[in-house]
Amino acid sequence: MGRSRRPTSPRDDRPRDVSGGSSRPTTNGGGRESRGDDVVGVFRRAAGGYGFVRPLEAAAGDRAGDVHISAASAFDAATGDTVRVRLARGRDVRRPGPSGEIVEVVTRRTTRFVGGYFEAAGGGWVRIDGTNFARPVSVGDPGAKGVRENDKVVVEMVRFPTHFRDGEGVIVEVLGAAGEAGVDTLTVIHEFGLPGPFPEEALAEARRQADRFREEVPPDGGADSARRDLTDRVIVTIDPVDARDFDDAISLERIDRGHWLLGVHIADVSHFVEEGSPLDQEARARGTSVYLPDRVIPMLPEIVSNNLASLQPGRVRYARTCWIEFSSEGIPVHAEEERSAIKSQRRFTYEEVDVFLADPNTAAVEMTDAVRALLGRMRDLARLLRSRRMARGSLELAMPEVKIDLDRDGRVSGAHVVENTESHQVIEEFMLAANEAVAGMLAAAGAGFLRRIHPAPDLRKLRQLTEFVSELGFEVDTLESRFELQRLLDMARGRPEEHAVHYAALRSLSRAVYGPQEDGHYALASDCYCHYTSPIRRYPDLTVHRALDLLARGRRAAADGLPRLGEECSLLERRAEAAERELVKLKLLLFLSSRIGEEMDAVVTGVEAFGLFVQGLALPAEGLVTLESLPDDSYRFERVSHTLIGRRPGNSFRLGDRVRVTVFRVDLERRTLDFRLVENGGRVRRGSRPSQPQRAKKSRGKPSQKKASGKSGKPAGKKRRQR
Repeated sequence: MGRSRRPTSPRDDRPRDVSGGSSRPTTNGGGRESRGDDVVGVFRRAAGGYGFVRPLEAAAGDRAGDVHISAASAFDAATGDTVRVRLARGRDVRRPGPSGEIVEVVTRRTTRFVGGYFEAAGGGWVRIDGTNFARPVSVGDPGAKGVRENDKVVVEMVRFPTHFRDGEGVIVEVLGAAGEAGVDTLTVIHEFGLPGPFPEEALAEARRQADRFREEVPPDGGADSARRDLTDRVIVTIDPVDARDFDDAISLERIDRGHWLLGVHIADVSHFVEEGSPLDQEARARGTSVYLPDRVIPMLPEIVSNNLASLQPGRVRYARTCWIEFSSEGIPVHAEEERSAIKSQRRFTYEEVDVFLADPNTAAVEMTDAVRALLGRMRDLARLLRSRRMARGSLELAMPEVKIDLDRDGRVSGAHVVENTESHQVIEEFMLAANEAVAGMLAAAGAGFLRRIHPAPDLRKLRQLTEFVSELGFEVDTLESRFELQRLLDMARGRPEEHAVHYAALRSLSRAVYGPQEDGHYALASDCYCHYTSPIRRYPDLTVHRALDLLARGRRAAADGLPRLGEECSLLERRAEAAERELVKLKLLLFLSSRIGEEMDAVVTGVEAFGLFVQGLALPAEGLVTLESLPDDSYRFERVSHTLIGRRPGNSFRLGDRVRVTVFRVDLERRTLDFRLVENGGRVRRGSRPSQPQRAKKSRGKPSQKKASGKSGKPAGKKRRQR
């Protein structure tokens, strides 16, 4: 995308495309050259028209360096744009932190937006959804595209609006009437630029692969003669009840000296998706499957993902098998990887395996004696591996995952908690072991490959976390030690402060990314880790399979291009997660718009000077409790302790507190949700022990708005394996 720079006159302020650009210094409105105090970052606009720029070099979750941008200084930037900011020389005494003005839009996140159409003054207008633009955008002819009042439409922006003049756009697609079933999903798909139908070239290639495939073990001497026949092994899959593709299967035997031989069998997607083919190009462009609440946008056509590569029970399927030998104590002593052909003997759901784990002799779940014995071995080894992983310092955050339930029209009908039961943990341990083993093989061979990297937390944030939990009454040494952090998480489990501690710890951690760097995975306490086990739905896994193929032929994959590929895959992963959260939010807002006044239990997920962000426990809707709506008092905001402290006893609110709230206001156009605390006899009703009363100074300020959101934490993918 092109870049636009702040014009020298508000009359001549059309964005100019300088993407081919020179290396000349940037100028601001007065024609001054760029100085060393310029900052480049990502802009996000608030409901009031002002916004913030988060510097590109800022650590994940660190908002201390965010630059405040007034509405008049935002130029024509939209949320998500990468911009250049000229910092103000002095500090604004009315607010903490740096401030400045946007002098250049370096990269547009998008030029297409979704909004509601209406007519006024003889012309057509679109009010863009969310808080991106304060005023409607002109779209010219009211009769264009046959659009009707209150339709949701996609607008291509011709001229971005500024604080001084309106924007101008053209309608490129009509999605349907606002509130109509399915329109919310189409809105998010277009808003995030999610992929649509597969191009014909990719579908044709998938059909060619289907024509070539024979459901049999390749004969010796054939093109696939290196594939090992494992069709007689006892192999099973364990997946969610609604899974359509099965990309991993398990076998496990006891061998000599009491050792274990674990087989992790992964769908051999690389056999059907040749590097550089139309299928491969499309898979790379998508990066990942997107799991929206009411549909899946797959990385690969269903011919491949749901049939050819899927490890369906009773069918001969091509796989890649990672063999890991463990000692009787669960210590890995050897690992190797090869291509194979398997035939799964049983497809289990997590719920079925949980029934078995509760009673290994149960007759409620039908299975052969050999499969029953396999499940028993899987249980025993997984417990050993989990115990060893925790002993090395792996972290386990107890973040409840609430998933919305939809009716046949895609509207919210309720919600349920997705529990991380032992059946999930069994599969997770084996996937983690395979990912780590494969990464170790490639690293030992000196091959270049995409690692899954989770950087260590910023030490300053860990010190802040130490201060926070100390105020909660937890006696800890420095949390710069992963073992001390692990001990803290264990101490908090089951206590009233559990939510506060685990939310605060999550905020202290960095985001996991893809790249070739040898940075390790902090949360897993692993020095070398990659993603290998989900090639049907993650492109990085497919690249790891290809690196293994090269290694099998005596060649090492080069690292050229891996940094860029890792960045692409990381960005596409974040896009998928953000799109899912946004659609969950939209569906919840629509659901709650007809339930004003309804009460629910909630947990405080964020504390700011202008109020509290809370998320429902039974229904994962997140909204704002403004400072003005809190019990009448004067409040002091303490950033380090994530607390708003009132002068009166009981008027203290901190991160992780459980509260009782009522739905107060839903704004579907701005996508905001306001809650109010429920008071009973003048006292706020809480779901857990209140904080200790503390004295406070008076603090006032105009509250801000933040978009309501769906659940936080890990994205709900096909499975819970998103390390």
